[in-house]
Amino acid sequence: MLINYVRRGQGKSLLLVHGLGSSWRSWQGIMEPLAARRSVTAIDLPGFGKSPPLDGEVSVQTLADALAQFLWEHELIGTDAAGSSIGARLLLELASRGGVLGSVISMGPGGFWVGWERILFAASAWLSRRLARNLQFAMPSLIAHEWSRRLLLAQFSVQPAALPPSMVLEEMRSYASARSFEAVLHALLRQPAQGTDAGRLPKPLVIGWGRLDRICPPRQATRALQLFPGAQLHWFERCGHFPHWDAPEETTRLILEATAD
Repeated sequence: MLINYVRRGQGKSLLLVHGLGSSWRSWQGIMEPLAARRSVTAIDLPGFGKSPPLDGEVSVQTLADALAQFLWEHELIGTDAAGSSIGARLLLELASRGGVLGSVISMGPGGFWVGWERILFAASAWLSRRLARNLQFAMPSLIAHEWSRRLLLAQFSVQPAALPPSMVLEEMRSYASARSFEAVLHALLRQPAQGTDAGRLPKPLVIGWGRLDRICPPRQATRALQLFPGAQLHWFERCGHFPHWDAPEETTRLILEATAD
């Protein structure tokens, strides 16, 4: 399985796994400070960025299988890892298997919805995707203004006007062009969260959550902890779905501290 990736820095290995519709470029705001202390590998998940889609079934398990294969091929079994959204969910799946990852930082993992939350998430993700695709012709002009960045990224960030326009443009292009967006969205919605035996969890496993997350409401953090006993919960104050956007310094510090051993 061909997975596109970039590597920066030297030192202890660290894997970064992006969210739904994104690419490795989603991490650009914290890549440099992380690479000053770690050998950072940031990937494009299958069907996103420059990575081709999976052949056959698309599910949380097959995506995790592809990620585990990538780690084996690049001699990264046991690496520390940080993920966001669907990337965070995939890291929890690998953590449940034991022996694949070192320390794990899972931020805003998807898949802990119940009842109407699942329907609301599906509708908002579909509408966001449609909006991004329909507005591609005007995107360079839209992201140049703070007010329009607020509208475009209101679901994901609590302070989108502060984000670099170049990063927002990359994100909107990636969101619109992601070939496996719908397939991965359906896979995420139809499968329950994977719990695990506490004895198999990596040490540490940190689950991070934005207090103002509009994609995965903060009440879902309790469900995540019930399914992953022994995990530590870290709250990001005044943060939306992507802490590495809204609180890059805090996110960098958390990742470095959690992977220090």
